[in-house]
Amino acid sequence: MADRPLVWIPRPVHEDAVRRLAAVAEVRLGYGAAPASFDEVSDRVAAILLRTERVDGEMMARAPALRVVARHGVGLDTVDVDRARELGIAVTTTPTANAQSVAEHAVALLLAVRRGIGVAVRNEGDTRAAITGRELSGATLGLLGFGRIARRVAAIGAHGFGMRVLAHDPMVPAAEIAAAGAEPVDLPHLLAHAENLSLHVPLVPGTRGLVGLPELLALPAGAVVVNTSRGGILDEDALLTAVRRGHLAGAGLDVTVVEPLPDDHPLRAEPTVVITPHTGAQTAEALRRMATEAADHILAHLG
Repeated sequence: MADRPLVWIPRPVHEDAVRRLAAVAEVRLGYGAAPASFDEVSDRVAAILLRTERVDGEMMARAPALRVVARHGVGLDTVDVDRARELGIAVTTTPTANAQSVAEHAVALLLAVRRGIGVAVRNEGDTRAAITGRELSGATLGLLGFGRIARRVAAIGAHGFGMRVLAHDPMVPAAEIAAAGAEPVDLPHLLAHAENLSLHVPLVPGTRGLVGLPELLALPAGAVVVNTSRGGILDEDALLTAVRRGHLAGAGLDVTVVEPLPDDHPLRAEPTVVITPHTGAQTAEALRRMATEAADHILAHLG
C-alpha cells in the first residue's frame, strides 16, 4: 500500500526481523531474487536497516522521506551521524545484542594464541615438540576499555580461568569497574602488567592509533594482544614489529584497518598471529538479536 512506510534492507538479516517489519511496512531487500538498489527506493525510503554498508550525507540528502537508520550492530563509524542530526534522521544501534558473542570470540582468540592453535593448524605432521602453550589460569588479563563486551570478558577471565583482571577506562568510574570484578588502574599500570591485553574501545578520533609501538613495548615480554573492537585502534605496523622482535608472543585479531585483510599482508605470514574476518558477532543468537532489535528501533521511530 502506498501509505505504508518503506524500509530498505541492503544485506541479509534474520528473517524474524524482516517479518516483523513487513507487518507494518513495505520492505524492499537489496538481496535475493529481485534486489532493490538504493536508487530505486531513495525517494520513498523511510528507514534503512544497515549491517556493514555506509550511509553518508550524500545518501541521506537523496532520501527526503528518510527518518531512521538502524545499525545492525554497535559501531557508528559507517554512518555520518553529524549529517543525520542536521537532517533530523534518527540513528540507532543494538549495543547489547552481540556483547556475549564478541566476548566469547575475544577469549577464543586469546586461547588460540596462548595454546599455539594457529601454529598447529598451519603445520603438518607431529608438531607437539614445537608447541608449548601457556595456561590462562593465574595470568593477568588487561582490558583497555570497560564497556559491555569487556565486562563479559572480565567475568569469563576471572570466573572461568581464575585470571587477575585489570581494567582502564577513563569514562567509567573506578568504583563501577571494581564492582564488576576488575581492578581499576591507570594506562601505564595496565600496560606494565597485562600479560594478555584485550582492546574494547570505540573508534573515534581520540582512539585512532591508541595502541602503537610504545604501548606494545610497554607490555610485559611475551604478552599477547587481542583486538575485537575496531582495526584503527591498533597500529598494525607496530604490532608486526613487536611480534617480529619477539617482544609479543602473538596476537589475535578479529578487526583490521582494511577488511578483509589482504592475503599478502605481512601479518598473515606470522604463525603466532591469529586473524578472523570480523566474525566476533557472527553467531546465530547474536545475529537474530541484532536484527530484531534493529527492527524494533525502526518500528518505534516510524510509530
